[in-house]
Amino acid sequence: MNKPLFLCLLALNVSFSGAQTLNKKNIKKDVSFLASDKLKGRGTSSPEELKAANYIAEQFHKAGLTAFNNSYLKPFVFKKSSNPHDTSTAGLRDRSANNVVGFLDNNAPYTIVIGAHYDHLGLGQDHNSLDANPEGKIHNGADDNASGSAGVMELARHYSFNNVTEPYNFLFICFSGEELGLLGSKKWCENPDIELSKINYMVNMDMIGRLNDSTKKLIIYGVGTSPIFVPLLDSIHSALSLKKDSSGIGPSDQTSFYLKDIPVLHFFTGQHSDYHKPSDDANKVNYDGEVAVLGFVAAVIEKTFHYPKLTFAKTRNPDMGKASFKVTMGVMPDYTYEGQGMRIDGVSDNKPAFKAGLQKGDVVKKLGDFEVTDVQSYMKALSNFKKGDSTKVEILRDKEIKEFKITF
Repeated sequence: MNKPLFLCLLALNVSFSGAQTLNKKNIKKDVSFLASDKLKGRGTSSPEELKAANYIAEQFHKAGLTAFNNSYLKPFVFKKSSNPHDTSTAGLRDRSANNVVGFLDNNAPYTIVIGAHYDHLGLGQDHNSLDANPEGKIHNGADDNASGSAGVMELARHYSFNNVTEPYNFLFICFSGEELGLLGSKKWCENPDIELSKINYMVNMDMIGRLNDSTKKLIIYGVGTSPIFVPLLDSIHSALSLKKDSSGIGPSDQTSFYLKDIPVLHFFTGQHSDYHKPSDDANKVNYDGEVAVLGFVAAVIEKTFHYPKLTFAKTRNPDMGKASFKVTMGVMPDYTYEGQGMRIDGVSDNKPAFKAGLQKGDVVKKLGDFEVTDVQSYMKALSNFKKGDSTKVEILRDKEIKEFKITF
């Protein structure tokens, strides 16, 4: 069992338990490779996605992780149209992609899963880019989610080389197909390499590369999925400012594990104006901030070493699902905002909010007749409108309430 943690979370390297430090150079190298133009955005089932998978497998091999069935790659099949403009079921074909899986066996009865997705939007052909004209543009996805994948690889190195035998095994997984609907994590949970009942909990890291140096805000989802998570998180002294959300369901891979009654935590530094755009590049990642986040994740993991297998708890499900929305305002919510309303963190060109005159920093207080108190209530309000509808949006700007007309 490791010694207590003594973390310097904002230093260039974070050292804990007298072990190997988390290495910023490793993290930057991994992000830079995965988010390079030559990988063309790591679109699911693309040749470049396979190059990314092989790179991750190589890092797992260097870390000494065990491969199941003599391969770190675990392929899965899904259906996708060969024509990105064809949204019907006609023309659907079987496509293959790979999760990348490595196991650190400590001869323990239970295992901690540490995961992140490594796929991204490719050349912007799957209608999930927020760029005005995305097709043919490389979406490098440095924060989303080369940052999380680099975190998985660096934690694999740490736990492999720290000369300590922890009381739990570790399973490191980089998922594909997340951007197409959590495909890889769903497929893995349907056909796992270890018994699901032997999983203690799952840690997911999705977009951990844009820590704000001023607010130091770290968002953690899933804190309600086990009774110990909130008191455990509160017991860790950190320079980071935590925003906790109880729900186990959200738009990332922890959801697949939560739906199998496994406790989950999802770490996230917040959305930004480059989200799902070609501009999400490696030079915009806050590498010192990512080291700080990974140090905190390691602190949380090490705290759980003092507990037996965690108890699972069901949580509320947020009233926000992509399938329920017929329209979009074209804004990026600020998920770190803790005031009343939904603060806009970015406005997409030529979208309804842009045309209406809304700006970054505006706080939406009301949409039509619906009060907006937070991101969830904003999403719920948005679901009441359809394409072609017009309504009024009330915002707070520079301490003054303003009203705009918006057409979807």
